[in-house]
Amino acid sequence: MTLLCSIVGSFLGGLPYLTVIGALVLSLILGMLFQFYRPAIQKAESGIGFISNKFLRLGIILLGFKLNLIDLAHAGVKTILFAMVIVSGMVVLTYNIARKFGVSKRLAILTASGTSICGAAAVMGISPQIKVSKDQEADKHNDEVLAVAIVAILGTVFTLIEIAIKPLLHMTSMQFGVMAGGSLHEIAHAIATGSAGGPVSLSAAIITKLSRVLLLAPAALIIGIWYQHQDKTNEGEKGKLPIPWFMAGFLLASVIGTFVPMSSALLNQLVKLAYLVLGMAMAALGMSVNFKAFLSSGRNAVLAALSASVVLLTFTIIVSKMFF
Repeated sequence: MTLLCSIVGSFLGGLPYLTVIGALVLSLILGMLFQFYRPAIQKAESGIGFISNKFLRLGIILLGFKLNLIDLAHAGVKTILFAMVIVSGMVVLTYNIARKFGVSKRLAILTASGTSICGAAAVMGISPQIKVSKDQEADKHNDEVLAVAIVAILGTVFTLIEIAIKPLLHMTSMQFGVMAGGSLHEIAHAIATGSAGGPVSLSAAIITKLSRVLLLAPAALIIGIWYQHQDKTNEGEKGKLPIPWFMAGFLLASVIGTFVPMSSALLNQLVKLAYLVLGMAMAALGMSVNFKAFLSSGRNAVLAALSASVVLLTFTIIVSKMFF
């Protein structure tokens, strides 16, 4: 069932008007639609849990092949520093705004991660670092789905906004691309917006966005340690340092993809496999979401992420015009 959702999601994500939404979010939506056939979901509960957990890690590792370290090095220290400021500053800002709005600690940090780093992949990469007891697993899945939905919706909205205001910004192609890569949530959003400014803009958008993706591994480690110290409910887990070992696989895959001779066709196939596997994990999440909890806890998280996204867009416009 999850494989079917992922394949259909990948196909739909390639269609002109659905590209901006992305294959992962479409797979999630298709998984949610499977809930209308409850008997199948109830029979497959253990398999759904396995896929949403283990396949997620495998997909993140395979996604590392998309990250070319030489391209990032050529982009210069300026781009990496820009990405570091965005990720660290926006995680802190979005989390604190969400908490002020009354959003739970877990949902706040997942939404902050997706908004600040790389959308759905960041939510799913950070989530394993948030340890919960077995009776809280269902609530955690609901928070994951809600965080993914928030960054997907806001990313799509801001993609359309940035394309619409492009003539008013009076930016060079490079500046527009840096702004797109620095401000938008998903890689698909950055590509869609960057392409509106031409080849130079598209290249700048991808490099800036991938600089943020590179920070997913250290962010997962830092957030995991921070969350463990903040959480008072899982005292039994305190002795265990939450090291995201699968993130080491993510970095190793990026090293292999960068330095081991491979054809571009093979690299593209590995990235496609990554999205297929991640799509299965997203579909499994969609199959396990509790719609009542999803709808009741979402409004304040959306407002918090929206506020932070406005700040991020304003900041990236100013920095892009001043330094790029």
